[in-house]
Parts: sequence; C-alpha cells; structure tokens
Amino acid sequence: MSTGLIITIIVLVVLLLIIGIIWSTYNGLVRLNERVNEAWSDITVQLKYRADLIPNVVETVKGYAKHEKSTLEEVTKARTAVMDAKGVKDTAEAERSLQGALSKIFALSESYPELKANSNFQQLQYQLQDVEDKIQASRRFYNAGAKELNTKIKMFPSNLINNMVGHFKEREYFEVADSEKEQIARAPEVKFDA
Repeated sequence: MSTGLIITIIVLVVLLLIIGIIWSTYNGLVRLNERVNEAWSDITVQLKYRADLIPNVVETVKGYAKHEKSTLEEVTKARTAVMDAKGVKDTAEAERSLQGALSKIFALSESYPELKANSNFQQLQYQLQDVEDKIQASRRFYNAGAKELNTKIKMFPSNLINNMVGHFKEREYFEVADSEKEQIARAPEVKFDA
C-alpha cells in the first residue's frame, strides 16, 4: 500500500469518527430535551386535573362555610394564576400561592365538623392529595431530566455541538416551596398518652 492511500484511509476513519461523535452527541441532546419536555407535559396534565377539582372543593366548602368568602376567592384566584402561568418560574410562584390557599381551605374543615365529615369533601380531599403526590413525582422526574440536560449542555463535546446548533437551552428547575421542604424534612412526632 502506498503512503497516500494509508493517509487517505486514516483521514476517512478520523472523519467518520468525528461525524459519529457529533451525530451521537446531538441525538443524545435531542433525547434529553424531549424527556424534559415530556416531564413538563406530565406536570401540566396533573396541574390541570387539580385545577378541575378545585371548583368542586370550593363549592362544597361554600355550602358549609358561607362567610369564608375571602378564603374561597383566594383559592379561585390562585387556581387561575396556576392555569395562566407561562414557564417553570411563573408556575412555581403560582403553585406556592395555590398551596397556601388550599391549606387554608383544609384548615377551615377543622372549624366546621359537618364539612369535615362530608363524604364528598373527604373524597375531594383524597383526590387532591393523590394529585399532589403525582405532581411531586412529576416534578422530581422533570428536575432530574433538567439536571441531566443542563449538565450535558455544559460538558465537552456536547457544549461545542450545542454552540454550533444553538438549539438546546438550559432548563429551570421546578422548585419546591420552602414550607413544603420543611414539611418533608420534618419527622413526624409520636406521642403516647400516659
């Protein structure tokens, strides 16, 4: 074999290797980006489902606690803010307001034993708790995907490829409200009556 042929083969192999790395890295970025999009979609589905439950909760509470109008209006306003939110940051802020308003509604049930005993209210409370659990799971999945995508965007060689195409952007994390973090971190107290 001639030296020219060997050099040509080496150049072709290196070129194919470079193309393979670029192709693989770009496809990996696409896959991660789509996973984050899917995770965000899961969150919005759960938020919509919860938003659809809230008017039923408000109506049920209204039947027992007619003079708690400001609390009910606060829940309705917070629900609307979540549904109108654009992007992760706005949604997280609206979520904090809604969680606070919903906690006031459920605190009301302590003042109204008939409401607390109402089977419709209990069912709605169970459904809301279930959807809250699903939102938390979806949020963890989204944040994990966002972290993986953000890391990949910053790492070599994917950062070079992303700079060439400029298609993939870092994702914001869907942060948990401070009160929720405290509630998760706090261990339950167990007391036995003596």
